[in-house]
Amino acid sequence: MSARTIKRVAVLAGGPSKEREVSLVSGKAAAKAVSELGYEMIFIDVTNNVPKLVRDLTDARPDAVFNALHGRIGEDGCIQGLLDMMALPYTHSGRMASAMAMDKPTAKRIFAQAGIPVPEETIVTRARAEREEVMPRPYVLKPLNEGSSVGVKIVRAGHNFPPLDDLGVAPDGLIMAERFIPGREVTVSVMGERALTVTEIKTERDFYDYEAKYATGGSVHVLPAVLPKAVFDRAMELSLVAHRALGCRGVSRADLRYDGEELYMLEVNTQPGLTPTSLVPEQAAHLGISFNALIGWMVEHAACDA
Repeated sequence: MSARTIKRVAVLAGGPSKEREVSLVSGKAAAKAVSELGYEMIFIDVTNNVPKLVRDLTDARPDAVFNALHGRIGEDGCIQGLLDMMALPYTHSGRMASAMAMDKPTAKRIFAQAGIPVPEETIVTRARAEREEVMPRPYVLKPLNEGSSVGVKIVRAGHNFPPLDDLGVAPDGLIMAERFIPGREVTVSVMGERALTVTEIKTERDFYDYEAKYATGGSVHVLPAVLPKAVFDRAMELSLVAHRALGCRGVSRADLRYDGEELYMLEVNTQPGLTPTSLVPEQAAHLGISFNALIGWMVEHAACDA
C-alpha cells in the first residue's frame, strides 16, 4: 500500500501472554508515532477474548494493523492467521514465518538447513530435566515457544537442578535443553532486505534474560559492536540469511553468540520490542532512521497472506 491509501491504522498491544506489559509499552510508543505521522490511530488492548477483538477490528475498519504484540498468540502465527482471514494488512512477519520462528526446534532445523551454525540441543520432558543430566554441563533449559528469554535457565557445573515450575509447562510437557555457548552476545536487526548493524549486549546478570532486556540499566548496548570486521560482517550475513530462510518480512531481530571462533544463531524475533531500551529502534537511530520513520516504514510495508 502507498501512503495515499493507508489512512487508518489499528495498533494491537497487550495480549494474554507473559509479555503483556512489555507489549503495552511497545504499543503505546508505536501508537504515538502512528498519530504523529498523520494516520488516524485506533488503539486496541488485546485480551484472550477473540470475538471482542474481531468486533473491535471490524468496527475500526483499519487500512493496516500495527502488530505490537509479543509472546504467544501475538507472535506465534495466531493473530497473523486471524488478520489474514479478515484480509487486513499487518506489520511484521506472516503466520507461517511467525509460527516457525516462535517454535525453537523448528526454527533451529531451518537455520541448520540454511547453513547457519546453531548450538546442539535435545528435547526432553520437564520432569526429566528436573531430576537428571540431559546433556553435558553447562547447558540451557528453555520453553519451546516463548520469547524474551521467559523461563530460560542455565545449568552450570556444581549447581543444583533449577526449579522449572515457572516455565508454564506441565511435568510431562516438553522443553529444550541446549548447549550453552560461552562468549559474547550480539544482535542484528533486519529491515526488509537490509541487515542494519551489530550490537553487543553486556550484562552483569547470568545472561541476557527478561530483566536484562527490559529493566533500566539491565544491560549495556555497545553500538556498533567492537568485533573483527569478518565477524561483524558474518553476523550481518547470518541474520539476513535467517530472516530469508524463515520467510520473514518487515522487521526482525536475530540473536547470536560468539565464542571467539564461531557465531551461533540462537533465535530470530519476528516481533522485536519497541520500548525505550529496545535494540531495533536503537540500531535504526544509529543509521539515521528516526523512530517515527521506522514505524512509518513498517506501516507502509504492512501485508497479509489472504
